Amino acid sequence: MIDVRPQKAGARRLLAHARMAVAALATFMASSAFAAPGDNVALVRQLGTRVGPVIGAALACRDIARPRIQSIIEKFQTVIREAAASEADRDELTRLLDQYVAEGRGLVTSGRLDCRGADRQLGDLEQSIAAPAQARSNLPVVTIGPASAQAATTPAQLLPPAGNVRGVSQSEIKLGMVIPTSGPVKESGRQLKLGVETAFNRVNEAGGINGRMLKLVTADDGYDPSRTLDAMRQLYDREQVFGFIGNFGTATAAVAIPFALERRVLFFAPYTGANVVRHDPPDRYVFNYRPSYAEETDALVHYLVKIRKLNPRQIVVFAQNDAFGDAGFSGVAKAFRTLGASDNAIVRVNYPRNTVDVDDAINQLRLLKTPVKAVVMLATTRAAAKFIEKARGVFPGAIFANISAVGGSALASELMLLGPRYTDGVIVSQTVPSVGGYSSLVLDYKNALAKYAPGEAADYTSLEGYIAANILIEGLKRAGPSFDTEQLVDTLETMRNIDLGLGTQLSFGRAEHQASHKIWGTALDETGAYQPIELD
Repeated sequence: MIDVRPQKAGARRLLAHARMAVAALATFMASSAFAAPGDNVALVRQLGTRVGPVIGAALACRDIARPRIQSIIEKFQTVIREAAASEADRDELTRLLDQYVAEGRGLVTSGRLDCRGADRQLGDLEQSIAAPAQARSNLPVVTIGPASAQAATTPAQLLPPAGNVRGVSQSEIKLGMVIPTSGPVKESGRQLKLGVETAFNRVNEAGGINGRMLKLVTADDGYDPSRTLDAMRQLYDREQVFGFIGNFGTATAAVAIPFALERRVLFFAPYTGANVVRHDPPDRYVFNYRPSYAEETDALVHYLVKIRKLNPRQIVVFAQNDAFGDAGFSGVAKAFRTLGASDNAIVRVNYPRNTVDVDDAINQLRLLKTPVKAVVMLATTRAAAKFIEKARGVFPGAIFANISAVGGSALASELMLLGPRYTDGVIVSQTVPSVGGYSSLVLDYKNALAKYAPGEAADYTSLEGYIAANILIEGLKRAGPSFDTEQLVDTLETMRNIDLGLGTQLSFGRAEHQASHKIWGTALDETGAYQPIELD
């Protein structure tokens, strides 16, 4: 027999939370104008313990309309901003709210509270905010946010989406992007931004998304994960972005994703193929365009063994010494096992992240008794170019097989500065079709680039940003004129067989948050141009 006592106890606790939330909310708003900042923080801290569980329980119920929940969240965030005297106070209050939201979600997911009860308590909280003072047993009138925010100066049909969605106004949808605009990989960050902005400019000139213009706001983390959290906060807290698109890097994503998930904000098309953005089942708010590093390295290893007929023992790995390198190396090891080769004997040499210090890696490879015939490279542009420069004379005839994260166009430019002989034997797996090709998407991209960024050359990284942005644009169009994050996520999960003109179709699903699994093979010629090659 099922014991219903825990469920009833959970429901009673949530009911108590909701009732205390009403009283605490009214008390705070009635007294905040006269309280010292420290007193306000204490009051909001208490309020978070009451409101958070109500929000969390509602979020665990898919049938409760997301705009209702988002409205409460946005209003409470306004309370936090008004009460906090410093950024440290805001961070503390936000973390506390997140903690109690998680506890409320747990009440539903553990079966201690049903969704009918969660809906009822959310309704009580909504009424406490919206109802006149007399309807709340003579409690003071509650006004959340500045009076200007409450003014209805536009016709009802022109108001923003229900729930006053963060980053979405009557005329604009604001999205954020954390990229390196300083440091050794700043060119890759610039190119990724260029591709996204080109797609945004193209759709904006055509009228935007249901009349709203897309706006991209960026923050620089220098490809340094210790700076990523501050960049995320800058965009989320200060710029009030709706979501994130095209964040760059693996170690940086490991910092950014928990931040996004805690706030239930969209994290779309990060520029990484690592597993940190590919969980099973997928994280609800994380969507990828590109294939994984495991898929890319698998294609390269199979090409080297099956097409070029190399012995696996003649293949070594040159990797950045961080999560990016680890993710790629895991893919190489898996490919070896698939081919029946032992992964224990794979030689891996490293270089420090965010540097071009490759000398130690070269020296280690010099000591090998087995000749090096191919190097699978898990490196950024300048480090890869420096390695190829130094390795060219040490390993004559070797193949340098790079994954797409190297930035194919930038790598070609770096090597051509050294001379045409350095492009020999350099191949790159690509997650987008050739920028020199004639697919309809590539032609559209080149035309848009010429119009909105005249003088910029077609580039594999900017093309990926352009493709990712167009997928999101399609999702926003399908979500309709009134949407929030939850509705957009639900819409994305229904998008099947998207044909952007790539020559391959893209799809999402509830269990599939990666749109593409297609790998293109390219090889550099002596002119610095990439020529297509078959990887299988």
